[in-house]
This record gives sequence, C-alpha cells and structure tokens, in this order.
Amino acid sequence: MITHTTSRRFLLGLTAAALTGALGLPAMSQEQVLNLYSARHYQTDEALYANFTRQTGIRINRIEAKEDEIIERIRNEGANSPADVLLTVDVGRLWRADQFGLFAPVKSAVLESRIPAHLRHPDGHWFGFSTRARVIFYNKDKVGQGEVANYEDLADPKHKGKVCIRSGGNIYNLSLLSALIQHWGEAKAEAWARGVVANFARPPKGGDTDQIKAVASGECALAVANTYYFVRLMRSDKPEDKAVVSRIGVVFPNQAKQGTHVNVAGGGLVKTAPNREAAVRFLEYLASDEAQAYFANGNNEYPVVARVLDNAELSSLGDFNTDKLNVDFLGRNQPKAQMIFDRVGWK
Repeated sequence: MITHTTSRRFLLGLTAAALTGALGLPAMSQEQVLNLYSARHYQTDEALYANFTRQTGIRINRIEAKEDEIIERIRNEGANSPADVLLTVDVGRLWRADQFGLFAPVKSAVLESRIPAHLRHPDGHWFGFSTRARVIFYNKDKVGQGEVANYEDLADPKHKGKVCIRSGGNIYNLSLLSALIQHWGEAKAEAWARGVVANFARPPKGGDTDQIKAVASGECALAVANTYYFVRLMRSDKPEDKAVVSRIGVVFPNQAKQGTHVNVAGGGLVKTAPNREAAVRFLEYLASDEAQAYFANGNNEYPVVARVLDNAELSSLGDFNTDKLNVDFLGRNQPKAQMIFDRVGWK
C-alpha cells in the first residue's frame, strides 16, 4: 500500500528533479560504497581499508563476524544480499563459500599478474592475498637442531609424548592434512595422522599461540602452528613473550620435498554484489604493493607479491620453499581430512 506520506515524498522528489533539469543544475552525484563482509578481525586492517577509501573515494561499509557465520549470513540473505566482497582467513572457508555458489568469477589482468596461480581459484572465483606458513616449533633444550626436518617426523615413535597441536576440527589442520592427502594419498596421510596422535603430549586444546607457549614451557617439545602467531610474540615488548621466543627454534618442513604448507587468507566477488565495479577495484587494490605491505607489517602475514616484505622479524625467519600445490585442493580434500582425523581419534 502506498501511503500519503510516501506519495508526498515522491512528488517532492519529482519536483526537485524537474527543477534541477529546468534550471540546468548538475545532478547530485551518488556516493560510491563497497559492502565488505569480513571474517578478518585484526585492528591493523583499519589502515588497509582507510587507505583504499583515501585513494578511491569509495566508502567501505563493513560487516564482521566469524568465518562460518559470515558465510551463513550471505546465504540467508540470498539474492537480496548487499554483500559485494567476502574476505575470510582460510582457504577452507573460501572453498566452502564457493561450494555454496556465493562467488562470481572475476577476470582481471591485475589479479592474474600479481597473484601466483597456485594461490587463486583456477577460474577466478576467489584470490589469496596473504599466506601463513604452517611450521614446526621445537624446544631448544629438548630437541636438537636438525633432529626434525619434515612433517613426517612428527609421527616418528621416537617423539612419543612430545607433540602439541590444535584439534582435528581446526581449519588450519584440516588444510594441512588436505595437502598431505593430495601429495601422499589417503592411506599414507592416515598413517601419518595416526602416528601424530600416538605422539601427543596432551589432548589437543587451545589456539596456535597456546601450542607455542606449551613448547616454551616444556609441556611439549614439538608443536605445529602458523608463523604469524610466533612473529606477534617476536614483536611484543612484554618480557614474558620475549622469554617464549628465546626458548624456541623454528623449522620450515619438507624443504627438500614438496615444500612447507602455506594457507591463504583471501576473498572474492559475491555473486549478488550491487557494487561490482567497486568490488573488483577493491580486490585489485588488495594485490597492490601498498596493501600487501599492510598484510606483512600489520598482521605479520606473508604477502603474495613476493617483493613486498618489510617486516624485520618476519624476514628474520628466513627464505623457504613453499608448497606450490594449488590451494583449491585444500578445500576439495577437507571432507576426507575430517574423516581421517575422526578415525584416528584426533579430537
């Protein structure tokens, strides 16, 4: 039903428009906006977004939630979703969003030239903008340098009672096992997972930082975690964090084999995006040198554009060979990875 108030507002608007045309006045330009749905919740990203607005004049409306929640919100909103871009922090979530049909393909010479092929969807459904290496940390007093070199070593019976790691439902571990399934096959990957469970120092609990601190305290001798958690401790001014760092060594696994597993934080154009041009512009901005520097310096992530790295602590970990497996496989193999974790009792 159209109310009198609605009709009056329409007529007023029509009158104003008619007067504007009659007097030859310029029409008011509509403000450009970008509706960003993000599972990134890092304070340092504020500068990343503010710089985009400063460069382009496009204002960002941001909705933040946990990874699965933000995907479910877009699904529930359906064709009426205002979301233009979805950003999330793990390739597993990118893959899930793509399976739900949330992304539209993007053809961009900028993105294709800046982002390595193995760090983006083969058909441009999503793009990785930063990576985190999943490495092995060891207690210098309990494990000798060179004693552990590969992911396989975590399942060696000589390390029984030494390993700390997050749960089998954790997305980082699911992605790691998904990569190993692709490289080794399911049987070998399951044998490895069973061997790691046999070497647990404690039942899985806590986040990556908790695993690192458990190694420093001596509760376990080995742990698996993402590099950016450790670099946060390296850059901390707290004496207790500096003490943790001083007790720990870092191994980039499988350097003579497939390379160290890296996970991807990235995003894509939402299929129902009302502001598609602004969305593609934003995605291209995230691959720029300036934005890549924000990922490296602001959140201690590895930029996907290799030459952009100005973070002394992150750089001090050294160069390493990364696994060049296309990260789309990390999503495809996740159901298999979860079944393996369940079968071997990796809770």
